[in-house]
Amino acid sequence: MKIKTGIIGGAGYTAGELIRLLINHPNVEISFVHSTSNAGNKITDVHEGLTGETNLVFSDKHPFRKVDALFLCSAHGDSRAFMEENNVPKKTKIIDLSTDYRKESPEHAFVYGLPELNKDRIINATRVANPGCFATAIQLAILPLAANNLLKNEIHVNAITGSTGAGVKLSSTTHFSWRDNNISIYKPFEHQHLEEINQSLNQLQKGFNQPVNFIPVRGNFSRGIYATAYTDCDLSLEKVKALYADFYKDAAFTFITGKNPDLKQVVNTNKCILYLEKYKNKLLIVSIIDNLLKGASGQAVHNFNLMFGLDEKTGLQLKSSAF
Repeated sequence: MKIKTGIIGGAGYTAGELIRLLINHPNVEISFVHSTSNAGNKITDVHEGLTGETNLVFSDKHPFRKVDALFLCSAHGDSRAFMEENNVPKKTKIIDLSTDYRKESPEHAFVYGLPELNKDRIINATRVANPGCFATAIQLAILPLAANNLLKNEIHVNAITGSTGAGVKLSSTTHFSWRDNNISIYKPFEHQHLEEINQSLNQLQKGFNQPVNFIPVRGNFSRGIYATAYTDCDLSLEKVKALYADFYKDAAFTFITGKNPDLKQVVNTNKCILYLEKYKNKLLIVSIIDNLLKGASGQAVHNFNLMFGLDEKTGLQLKSSAF
């Protein structure tokens, strides 16, 4: 018997990727995709890349009592409003892709859903808050250091993201004519993902209070995140690589490479690839992911698999392009 799922907020980029993954997931049946503005329209009218793969139609109803799992793909702030306005059954497992519940609190039951950090907790959870895309790439770059109490000084991060990270709604910085052949920074030192990054660092290295100096960059490509982080580290490169290999030995999608990677190695996959290098006492970590998959919908399906006792890789055996 297949696991019945529903999607709230079905018109955006992450929802489109989620639908693509779930209609090809061997254990899933999509019961409804909710979108008030698109109710009655075919899914393929919005997500045209799914033409020939689904006959689903958007609905303005959300019969969540009839599903086993609910994915919240709403805008930031709307997930909390949805939960407050609707009495979702406790047995219904929820994966929220917004920022609303990433900060863990006694006020809600959501577990922070980074599988490389909280796998055992996710397995037993009924509510999971999916991490942010930048946060995923940055945390996977530095969590092994925190796990070994090696973060002694401030961390410097520069990360460039594709235009899909800004969502489907147009703004002055998402138009093709502005984004193409262009690059810019935004929210330097105060990006909203810093809160969840610091939360995870303190989970592994209690009392860590050094700044994470994060410079987010808008890239002139569609998808992917290329993050570089560096900090002081006295260990040899060989010892650092051994620590990383041990930390990620059971990770289903995070891999360490010996060659400086490029972004195309992860686009259209659920992988994170890490590369390590030493420059005197500085440790440099390169972390690359697809922002829509490992940074959003792919990670949501990974969490779904864990919550329902499925193999972690089910429905996520995606291949990168050679070109």
